Amino acid sequence: MERRNLRVGLFGAGALSGLLVWLMMTASLQAADKVVNLRLGTLAPRGTSFHKSLMQMGDKWRQTSGGAVKLTIFPDGSQGGEADMVGLMQTGNLDAGLLTAMGLSEIEPNVNALQNMPMAFRSLEEVDYVGLHLRPQLEKRLLDKGYLILFWSDSGWVRFFTKTPILHPDDLRKLKLFSWGNNIEQFDLWKASGFHPVAMEATSIAQGLMSDSINAIAMPPFFALAGQLNQQTKYMLELNWAPLVGAGVVRKKSWDRVPAELQAKLMAIAAETGKDVKASARAEGASSVEAMVKRGLVVQKVSPEVDVEWRTVAGTVEDRIRGKIVPAEVYDEAQRLLKEFRVQAGEKAP
Repeated sequence: MERRNLRVGLFGAGALSGLLVWLMMTASLQAADKVVNLRLGTLAPRGTSFHKSLMQMGDKWRQTSGGAVKLTIFPDGSQGGEADMVGLMQTGNLDAGLLTAMGLSEIEPNVNALQNMPMAFRSLEEVDYVGLHLRPQLEKRLLDKGYLILFWSDSGWVRFFTKTPILHPDDLRKLKLFSWGNNIEQFDLWKASGFHPVAMEATSIAQGLMSDSINAIAMPPFFALAGQLNQQTKYMLELNWAPLVGAGVVRKKSWDRVPAELQAKLMAIAAETGKDVKASARAEGASSVEAMVKRGLVVQKVSPEVDVEWRTVAGTVEDRIRGKIVPAEVYDEAQRLLKEFRVQAGEKAP
């Protein structure tokens, strides 16, 4: 009898132990189910300040949420070009992206007013002023299409990097210029202006330069240095062609999975991240040029007379931009804001 009771006791203890393990595993699985994993894609190279800022944002989200929200970042264009990433967000295979205005315009064309008006902006202060006034309506339009802005930012000025020296517009017309693969309007605009655009994804730029499929690119110095593109393009035209504006954006359906009590806190962290990204990118613009000059980059200075030549080229395509690339209403509003800023600043027309 004692042996039988002993066996029952042992079996009972084993069953109790198994039950406890099962309960612990169930609790663990339930906790894992509550973790909101947001997947964010970006063209930003791994290890750059952009990537590091996003990583820091993810860490702060995790800490603030007590581990309830996790941000997984896919850098280096590993999810494809920006149009590809927008497509992945639309199907729910990505939750978020750090996109330029070119990518954002795949969702909402009005965003083009922040970037795709060549030589419309004379200073980064003008970029800030126009952006400040246009962003509320742009955010509403994006929200209507199912997307929330985490933060706005920019990477400073886009410059022309070329394999051979250029100074005048006709010099660039002799070269094969990179054009964003899915942006037919931009391609047609370059072509109508007498240039020779080559459509390809941004992830193919390095290979395109190596194969000489392209021999000219337009991008901020920071990205040229990060991608080591200065090894192929030894010349940079010091012309402020346009700002490279972008934003962190997330699907509303994905964001709605974040507990309501955490959303405002995480958005505040995202806003601070945007400020850090912009400050770092603008500062790194000048330092990137200095670093590339030490490695052999030749900077072509632009005189006021040459600047007028480029502005003339930009002016001849305004009717192809307004209403086609940038919707007419927001184009006119951006131009009005630029004039307003210049009047307030006491500036004269060029």
